[in-house]
Amino acid sequence: MIEFLKFGASWVLPPGIFFLMFLFLAYCCKKRRQTRLAIAITFVTFLFYLASTSYVGGMLIGSLEDKYDPPENLPSADIIVVLGGGATSDTKDVVGTGTLCSIPANRLLTAVRLQKKLGIPILVSGGQIHADSGKEADIARRILKELGVSEDMILLENKSLNTTQNAQYSYNLLKSRGYSKPLVVTSAFHMERTVANFKKMGVDIVPYPCDYMVNKEQVFHYNKLAPSSQALEFTALYFQENLRTFVTKYIE
Repeated sequence: MIEFLKFGASWVLPPGIFFLMFLFLAYCCKKRRQTRLAIAITFVTFLFYLASTSYVGGMLIGSLEDKYDPPENLPSADIIVVLGGGATSDTKDVVGTGTLCSIPANRLLTAVRLQKKLGIPILVSGGQIHADSGKEADIARRILKELGVSEDMILLENKSLNTTQNAQYSYNLLKSRGYSKPLVVTSAFHMERTVANFKKMGVDIVPYPCDYMVNKEQVFHYNKLAPSSQALEFTALYFQENLRTFVTKYIE
């Protein structure tokens, strides 16, 4: 019953309510004998509806996350590189001000757990993207110290604004410090583009994907046909990542 109510509610909240409105518009066009316009509106609405379902969005984002798997055994590496992904500057944290967003926080958590097992330094890569966003690497360093990572085991790359610069600036820092086998931690959906950027620098990284958004094995149930903004975000993220990966490999 609860699942059924959730399914019904998805049609009275965005984006579901918009699909019903567009279908009503198509119906009105058909009543006015504007058949071609009605068919066009219905077709586009159906495509956007599919793109907003967990069934489609989950499959698309899952195909990105399946590109790389974490190593089955502890990998051989001399440094951990963890990529940023957004931060706030003026929100209160447990200690201090400024917090990482959920995606980079998940990445950092994985990096800390690996550091505890491997005993190697962590390089945090990420700058201040906007005037009102946080300085990612600096915030991450504060959190790492709070979690027990010593100051001498933390390196900062706090100038990069995107994945391309993450790779470029991290490579420069790694080279200057004599590190040659980085274990790179980032979200699973983001790993293919990350590998491509480091490869352009001539660096063969050890990929360690984390921050998974969907299960490896998808199980169908009717609620996966309910429209949701999160599923639409998954679909948009899938196309954004593929476009950016294409640009990285063939244009930049």
